[in-house]
Amino acid sequence: MTRQRIAVLRVLAGCQDFVSAQELHALLVADGHAIGLTTVYRTLRELEASGGVDVVRNGASGRLYRQRPTDGHRHYLICRDCGRSRAVDADAVEQWAGRIAAETGFAAVEHTVELTGLCADCHEAPPHPAHPAHPAHPAHTSTARAAAADSPPSRQSLSHANVRM
Repeated sequence: MTRQRIAVLRVLAGCQDFVSAQELHALLVADGHAIGLTTVYRTLRELEASGGVDVVRNGASGRLYRQRPTDGHRHYLICRDCGRSRAVDADAVEQWAGRIAAETGFAAVEHTVELTGLCADCHEAPPHPAHPAHPAHPAHTSTARAAAADSPPSRQSLSHANVRM
């Protein structure tokens, strides 16, 4: 395993939520790694192909990545406003996919499940006066965005997310 791949895996392991390739690259550079953005993209593609990362598709920023747990892929519930993600128990989905595969004679069946909603913080936040459709959650303020730029990402703005399994 290359030292760049090891660095990518270590930084991904420290991320609580999904991150973009650009955010991951910035974290790697801030951590002192001499690595190019192209190398980060290539490493993420390799990790996706080998099952090392879960991928969330987001219309605004493309693809977001999170290190896949060693016990296999997970399903996530993702906040549409702040991007907070939580793994959810989805045994029923796994059983359903297995049953469909058996009934149709298909093998190596993969599935994509989309679960989005509003986290408790975003749901309970009062509407922001300037943007009634968007809550006044601290993650939506310019001060919070500026502070987040100086710290490791833990929340991303997601509008619609697909988790590729």
